[in-house]
Amino acid sequence: MDGVDETAPAKRPRNAANTRGVILAAAKTLLAEQGFARWGVNAIARASGYDKQLIYRYFGGMDGLAEAIAADVSAWMETALVRPENVPPPATYAEMMARVAVALLDALRSDPLAQKILAWELSAPSKLATAFTEARGKALSAWIARERGTLQRPAGIDAPVLNALLIASIQQLVLSGAQNGRFLGLDLSEEAGWERVRTGIAALTKAMFQ
Repeated sequence: MDGVDETAPAKRPRNAANTRGVILAAAKTLLAEQGFARWGVNAIARASGYDKQLIYRYFGGMDGLAEAIAADVSAWMETALVRPENVPPPATYAEMMARVAVALLDALRSDPLAQKILAWELSAPSKLATAFTEARGKALSAWIARERGTLQRPAGIDAPVLNALLIASIQQLVLSGAQNGRFLGLDLSEEAGWERVRTGIAALTKAMFQ
């Protein structure tokens, strides 16, 4: 219609908690569907149906919004990594690390948003990407602290290097599977391929931490 900006978000009733939640959900959905190339304040305002000024009011801008998503991703990952009640605690440190490796693989595979964040961290390092990296590390540390109990890490191993190598391989496989369904000669387009990966990751991790 003449005189009407059809791209502007429609006005909607506001409640502080609800408004913040709607904006956060819209930002996450937009990020998961389109990646960071189109992730900006105007796009999020349109997607949420709220004026962009509310993004600054409730989050302090895009940095604050990214930090809120990072906290949300951390909470999601901590939940995704929780051991099912019918599964007994790990008997060894190596078994514990194998479980967390497979759990991380499955968690990242299940969430397109997490995959977009991983790709962004690799392609455009920034303050915002660092917030996501730290949130993921916090979730993994919380999982290990919860599961470790009295289990002792084997002496004489460089755990930070082994963890970095393990997590890097998991992330690469997840991104390759999401992008083209293959990595080298491994078919990641079917669940059978991922079952092979789970088995391999668990065996490799146990061997690393024996």
